[in-house]
Amino acid sequence: MNQRLDRHGRVPVRRGVVWFVRRSARMNPRQTRAWDAYSDHWVLDVPRAETDTSIDPTYAVDLNQTFGRKAPLIVEIGPGMGNSLIPMAKAHSHANVLAFEVFQPAVAQILARLARESVDNVRVVQADAVEGLTTVVPPASVDQLWMFFPDPWHKSRHHKRRLLSSEFADLAASVLKPGGVWRLATDWADYATAMRAVLEAHDGFVSEYPGGWAPRWEERPITRFEHRGIEAGRRIFDLSYRRR
Repeated sequence: MNQRLDRHGRVPVRRGVVWFVRRSARMNPRQTRAWDAYSDHWVLDVPRAETDTSIDPTYAVDLNQTFGRKAPLIVEIGPGMGNSLIPMAKAHSHANVLAFEVFQPAVAQILARLARESVDNVRVVQADAVEGLTTVVPPASVDQLWMFFPDPWHKSRHHKRRLLSSEFADLAASVLKPGGVWRLATDWADYATAMRAVLEAHDGFVSEYPGGWAPRWEERPITRFEHRGIEAGRRIFDLSYRRR
């Protein structure tokens, strides 16, 4: 059967099921001020397709020009308000860090902190990460991919909404360089098990810790979100896979 390919020659990820919850995009006055003051510098303004989190599939961008330099590329999916993104970006000042976050108020919070802490190696795209990896990120260009605490969709009937699927693993494999690393973490045991099952079965990845879980990545700060999981008695699962 012939499959429709995207402009990079990849099979696109099915988008019939959305992996994130639609929340209010209303910003408070402080967030609005941060957006107005800083979005021109730190936000990559992308043309939309059908929705306000989509990206026109014909869009193309030179990321080296966007960052103003050529450097290793790190991509984070769903950084929220940037509580781990910004410290890790500071620790990886040698790299360009591109983040995909769907919620404008969260992006505004990131912008305020980037300005306050004078961090200039981050750019944010307010868009669905699937659209971003498909359209914005060139194939075989990413040195590290970070995906920490994605929505677990813990009810069985919602598992189909989970972001990490075999299709998404195909997409991740297509943007990672050979030898590039995909770091993941979750506080939901069944999602961790499902993640590991998908990635263990994928031809493009090899576990850095075969047969077990990765140790906690020391460079990842413990955020308030992670604290809540720990306080609720949930174990934190780290995974680390390398692109073959």
